[in-house]
Amino acid sequence: MEILLLERLDPEAQAWLQARHRIAWRPELAEDAAALRRQLYNVQAMVLPRKVVVTRELLDFAPVLRAIARLHVGTEHTDLEACRDHRVRVVQGTHAHVRSNAEYLLASLLLLMRRGIGAALRGDREAPPLVGRELHGSTIGLLGLAPAAHALALMLNALGARLIGYDPAVHHTASVWRRLHIEPMGLQDVLSRADAVTVQVLYASRFQGFINDKVLAHCRPGQLWVATTRSRIFEPNALAQALRDGRIEAAMLDGAEAGFAARGTPLADLPNLYLTPRIGSLTQESRQRASWYVAQRLHETLTTPPSAAFDAVLSGPAPLDSQPAPLSGPAPLEDERAAAPPGTAR
Repeated sequence: MEILLLERLDPEAQAWLQARHRIAWRPELAEDAAALRRQLYNVQAMVLPRKVVVTRELLDFAPVLRAIARLHVGTEHTDLEACRDHRVRVVQGTHAHVRSNAEYLLASLLLLMRRGIGAALRGDREAPPLVGRELHGSTIGLLGLAPAAHALALMLNALGARLIGYDPAVHHTASVWRRLHIEPMGLQDVLSRADAVTVQVLYASRFQGFINDKVLAHCRPGQLWVATTRSRIFEPNALAQALRDGRIEAAMLDGAEAGFAARGTPLADLPNLYLTPRIGSLTQESRQRASWYVAQRLHETLTTPPSAAFDAVLSGPAPLDSQPAPLSGPAPLEDERAAAPPGTAR
């Protein structure tokens, strides 16, 4: 077989790819590592769910593998160095989730500011009315200029919020701050002035525990926090104490690692900590965009001579100012728009 699917693509994208390549749909292999290895001897490309870990050992069972693809964001389950050594391209639809993650952050801010909505959604029709806050006129601190922050800044500006921000990897004189209408500040200043904080730092291991006691000591009392970055950026004891003493009034985090707030941990049973199971990137539209991106990248890889090397093992995202992929057809390749399939909108 050419392509092994352990996770299904959007139906139209999958049909487009199946018209051009031999595809096998075997979702049960995601639960059986031994059976998966036995199937890899003639597989040239795979689409994998998050739970399947790509290791050097796994790649040793796949002598003709040229690409692995995932619809979700993140490389924590993929050994990129091993992929580079095996000349296997890693394809991810990271560009597809920018807007969905930005909307998740915006929705989380609105829900925390108007928590009476949450009570109604839980079915509590007798809940006492709660005094909420308005985004218009609020000061919102953005920690990290990950792609979702670019889309979020446009939304918050349109709603009349004042934006301040900090990114450890972006100099305060960089033009991106002006373009997004965000006032760059030091981290301490952001936390001491913001009514609410959004965290979308591009996570790396050096950022584990970055948001700790020393950082949270500067929180403006009653702050709201929302985050889509990995929960390892938070030091659990420090976050728990800030939630208890009122520095952080409430926090909503998407995709916390297993055990982050388990029973017996400092964050267990805190009523003002809300965790969602990686739903920031889960929308019908983002899945369609990711599916078309993956389908095109796999087709591109399998129709390129094996001797041709790609510039990077990890496929890059589409430009932030590009138009979203049409829902009825694949998006043009970033640098090869002329090669788009017939009928594709340009």
